[in-house]
Amino acid sequence: MSGEVLSQNEIDALLSALSTGEMNAEDIKKEEEARKVKVYDFKRALRFSKDQIRSLTRTHENFARLLTTFFSAQLRTYVQISVASADQIPYEEFIRSIPKMTILNVFEVPPLEGRILMEINPNIAYAMMDRVMGGKGTSVNKVENLTEIEKRIMSNLFDRAFENYREAWSNMVDIEPFLSEFEVNPQFLQMVSPNETVVVISMNTTIGDASGMINLCIPHVALEPIIPKLSVHYLMQSNNKEKEPAQTELMERKLKSASIPLVAQLGSSEITIEDFLSLDKGDIIPLVQGINEPIKINIEGTTKFLGQPGVVGKKMAIQILEVFRGGDDDSE
Repeated sequence: MSGEVLSQNEIDALLSALSTGEMNAEDIKKEEEARKVKVYDFKRALRFSKDQIRSLTRTHENFARLLTTFFSAQLRTYVQISVASADQIPYEEFIRSIPKMTILNVFEVPPLEGRILMEINPNIAYAMMDRVMGGKGTSVNKVENLTEIEKRIMSNLFDRAFENYREAWSNMVDIEPFLSEFEVNPQFLQMVSPNETVVVISMNTTIGDASGMINLCIPHVALEPIIPKLSVHYLMQSNNKEKEPAQTELMERKLKSASIPLVAQLGSSEITIEDFLSLDKGDIIPLVQGINEPIKINIEGTTKFLGQPGVVGKKMAIQILEVFRGGDDDSE
């Protein structure tokens, strides 16, 4: 009956049927619910699963951490970048959502097809440029009047920043990103068709006292070759089969070449603070250690071996006699 206008007689008949029990209100409600049709908007076709979006989010959370480190070093001021959201929307909707005049960096990411767009809010971009030029990080939005020098400074800064994208994607694909285009008007930029599905990664960004958003727009065509890799199963399998052996071997080499302090403790003693303060040149402190007893060999303050002092050639040396097993915290 939805969408129809009932006459008074029909309303009376309906109320009468409900009151006499001929009709049940719950049955009518269930019938209406069963008739509900979910509207599908072909302009907003979902081409990525939730699992794939989660994988993209994790990748860009790593990218945000790398950007935080990079910009902190380059700008020498407080920088905080974090992923705020990850959505899949039509390209046209993304273009409408960003300012009419903003900072747009278009990157090629071979061997992947297509291009990736990095949009930086002018408040953030100008604060960065001001810091690079020796200022305090003041943000002045005059994006319509960018000089060629300002464009060059900005494009160089973001080109070097985007090199971190390679590392963020290294567990799935080896890419060689480079800046191919710099633009300030989104209407002059047509990367894909208006209805093409894109993934938009929005990152909250704070540079000193300025704050704004950095948006990454990734078209479906760029991600299509690696969609099978955008899954938790693939990432776990990849980490276990490919990354772990290499990382383990590297860690093992680093550990074997690491230097650790080794101390041979000839003995120890306890004295009062008064005696310590009155010590003078020539005083003798007796050690609680027999000359025939083995001395303790400590590593990082923990006794690991017992040994005896000696001489090798013209150098003093310690000969290890045995492994020390004197407590629960000690091990071979």
